[in-house]
Amino acid sequence: MTETTAMLPTTDAPAFPSNRTCPYQLPDSYKRLRDEQDALRPVTLYDGRQAWVVTTHETARKLLADPRLSSDRTHPGFPATSPRLEALRDRRPAFIGMDPPEHGTQRRMTISEFTVKRIKGMRPDIERIVHGFLDEMLAAGPPADLVSQFALPVPSMVICRLLGVPYADHDFFQSASGRLVQSTDVAETTGARDELERYFDELITGLEADPGTGLLGALVSRQLAQRTTDREELISNAMLLLVAGHETTASMTSLSVITLLEHPEQHAALRADPSLVPGAVEELLRYLAIADIAGGRVATADIEIGGQLIRAGEGVIVMNSIANRDADVFEDPDTFDIRRSARRHLAFGYGVHQCLGQNLARLELEIILTALFERIPTLRLATPVERLDLRPGTTIQGVNELPVTW
Repeated sequence: MTETTAMLPTTDAPAFPSNRTCPYQLPDSYKRLRDEQDALRPVTLYDGRQAWVVTTHETARKLLADPRLSSDRTHPGFPATSPRLEALRDRRPAFIGMDPPEHGTQRRMTISEFTVKRIKGMRPDIERIVHGFLDEMLAAGPPADLVSQFALPVPSMVICRLLGVPYADHDFFQSASGRLVQSTDVAETTGARDELERYFDELITGLEADPGTGLLGALVSRQLAQRTTDREELISNAMLLLVAGHETTASMTSLSVITLLEHPEQHAALRADPSLVPGAVEELLRYLAIADIAGGRVATADIEIGGQLIRAGEGVIVMNSIANRDADVFEDPDTFDIRRSARRHLAFGYGVHQCLGQNLARLELEIILTALFERIPTLRLATPVERLDLRPGTTIQGVNELPVTW
């Protein structure tokens, strides 16, 4: 019979999370967690509490599919990796922070806009948006900041079109969402949240008079009018879709460009054979794994797994960046290889909470990378990679500026 142990307060629990020192490689502390080959490892959070970190691909998939792990961010045992998350506990969460059956009810209201067929139909519009911003960047001439001039505005405009949010307001919501996902100050996070809530409250009022053609207008005229959702839920879900819809793709765009430029043989292969782009996107998603902060859960019952006992009320953090570097699943996992079969990665999560927007993200990245390197074949970094200012491990991984030239 396998012996099972439970988490006890221990001094052998490293501080978590860690910051990257390279845009595309794991921090050394995460490599050590992976190489210890323990499926679960205790870590110490910023407030001194301890939680379990999941480090293997197999255990990550099992736990992400286990209904005894809750995504409820208002639960007192939910593992907050930053003071920023404490500022969000007093609000009703968006559906990403709900459990079944409420999660499924809310998710089904929006899922029709994110099907493969619906997203494929957006290709011509996304291509026009991508080439429009490339036209502007090329006209302005080098050097350029790839983030502010391309990586951020492209997904911002795309998600605005899908939701029915005026792109004219992009300066406001990009600033507010940036503070919401990056600030380590509770007051600043709360302020950004309140600004976005007021913005969507006013937007919804306008959509009640004229729903327009976007997803939010459809939700207002159907679910809100028929009282199958309420205003607070709609505001929370709208914020989630807008913020996640541009922050993550913008970060993936910037880090993907860095990764390809820092691996010239892979970059050359991709430019020589555009059919490699879809597979390259999957490998970039695996290799970069920018959203570890989305892997927080809390146990609602005792769970025995991998020789460990997770007790009810204990926090669990599923590390997709570490799971995506599991050598039992991905041979030579620290090597970037665009010809690798990487579709088993966990960059979009797994189970009922698997990312709603994954089809859109994949299509955007395929179009962005194809167009960018076709239009600017001599693109290169204007700042050495070691001098780039990387975001901390408490938020979506990325850079806020990326100087490039050509």
